Amino acid sequence: MLSLESVLAMARPLWSRAGAQQKAALPKDEAKGEGGDLGVSFLNVARESGLNAKTIFGGEHKNKYLLETTGCGVAFYDYDNDGWLDIFLVNGTRLEGFPARSEPTSHLFRNNRDGTFTDVTAKAGVAHSGWGQGVCVGDYDNDGWDDLFVTYFGKNVLYHNNGDGTFTDVSQKAGVAGKVARWNTGCAFVDYDRDGRLDLFVANYIDLDLATAPVPESGPCLYKSVMVACGPPGLEGGKNILYHNNGDGTFTDVSEASGILSANGTYGLGVLTADLDNDGWPDIYVANDSTASILYQNKKNGKFQDIAIEAGCALSPDGKPQAGMGISAADYDLDGNLDLIKTNFAGDTPSLYHNLGGANFEDATFTAGLGAHTQYLGWGCGFFDMDNDGWADILICNGHVYPEVEQLKTEAGYAQRKLLYQNLHNGHFADVSFQAGPGISEPSPSRGAAFGDFDNDGDIDVVVNTVNDYPQLLRCDLKLDHNWIKIRTIGTKSNRSGIGARLACVTHAPGEPKPHRQIDEVRSGGGYFSQNDLRVHFGLGKAEKVDVLEVHWPSGQIDTLKDVKVNQVVFVKEGEGITRTQQFAKNPKAGK
Repeated sequence: MLSLESVLAMARPLWSRAGAQQKAALPKDEAKGEGGDLGVSFLNVARESGLNAKTIFGGEHKNKYLLETTGCGVAFYDYDNDGWLDIFLVNGTRLEGFPARSEPTSHLFRNNRDGTFTDVTAKAGVAHSGWGQGVCVGDYDNDGWDDLFVTYFGKNVLYHNNGDGTFTDVSQKAGVAGKVARWNTGCAFVDYDRDGRLDLFVANYIDLDLATAPVPESGPCLYKSVMVACGPPGLEGGKNILYHNNGDGTFTDVSEASGILSANGTYGLGVLTADLDNDGWPDIYVANDSTASILYQNKKNGKFQDIAIEAGCALSPDGKPQAGMGISAADYDLDGNLDLIKTNFAGDTPSLYHNLGGANFEDATFTAGLGAHTQYLGWGCGFFDMDNDGWADILICNGHVYPEVEQLKTEAGYAQRKLLYQNLHNGHFADVSFQAGPGISEPSPSRGAAFGDFDNDGDIDVVVNTVNDYPQLLRCDLKLDHNWIKIRTIGTKSNRSGIGARLACVTHAPGEPKPHRQIDEVRSGGGYFSQNDLRVHFGLGKAEKVDVLEVHWPSGQIDTLKDVKVNQVVFVKEGEGITRTQQFAKNPKAGK
């Protein structure tokens, strides 16, 4: 059995060469806020906001099995349709278990619309214990209420949203609970056949049986001479699952027939759905640990083909497998193609895959300025426009996988700081991590992260799930006088959530030489095991209106809206256009 240290040692020549490339390739640009005020800062307000449920996951100082290391995801999720984001935190357990009725459970926090949250877990009926992993959201039965799916090591849980603040566990009835032995991880609702009903994709990590799984002493399994949990190299990889929505509240496993099982890699973690080749059909990317990552290209006939290796987004720049965790997409250079950011293991860098068109990628990690840090281990990640200037920035949440690294003086620690990269508008990014407030710079044992505007002040906040610690709620305080718009999609022929819709936002700010065209998609799941706000957010900079807003629905319908007012949420119904708007006070912190 290969220890993870052995796998890393094989790849070290890449990273030493990459470091040399980094010095030669980094741009001379400096962050716009370098030496001054960035105009945006992040503050962890979780405790004062009422997020008081600790996430329990494995042993705090020593882990026996890899199961204790992966942690949980988190969702920004407006479950009650009041226009304010609520928070669902997946929780875990410990090997030794807990006394009856004292087990940790997942938690649902309702937004009180005043910066605080109330724990409504019991009332909502979503208290569930076990080795929780990922979470994704979507209206699978098209009744107007987004439903909730949670993955587990063991059986998954599908909660039907009853529309009255409560949920019903329909996992077995719907046919998506799965088998007890599965280690389910990232998930996403996706209408892969564009029939108007949301299907469900679930990644799987390892076929793990704790009764026979190796323990640290058995190898021994070592990380820099310290005994740690064994795997994943040497362990049997899990098999990803695709469930087809039958339209009657049930799903059918079509993993084999659709080609999902015919992938080059395994050990699946983060899941992303996105139309990466611009053909109007959703593709599926899976960040794999220690093997080639997967890009399932949608063949438009109910089948998928893994093209990640030939597409250039499966491996490191010199063709080696990486330990992928989280995955996110955005068009960071405004060329009309969705690019990818993937987080990887310590000793490596994140991967920035620049989409050249047609799902052909080049690794731009070092040339774009993301190759300077190899000491951190990345999990949750996301493209998001932190300063509302109309260009996607990048946040990476870090934390080591092994609590035993606290014995080592050479490591960055178990709790690690985050990395925040500002988009410089020229294909390059600047590391502004120490200019963006304590929410970014203070270390934490991070795992899943979700992006959304919980206080509806027009900037994007971040909620982070941690390991054996309290969650973080990173409130974005934006002082720049930039405009924005959010779009909530309501499908009619397409799925009711509008998941898979491609949005284009065109503006022309005063003094700018040409129009500014951004794209994004309504997406279930993503990052590391997490769910972002289903409302699509565009930062608009100084633009005073949206000249053109296009919504390309999965059904093929295109709605074109013109001269849309800024600083509001618009509800766009397929075939009808804007049916209502929701206005909030313009960012009260702007200009202060």
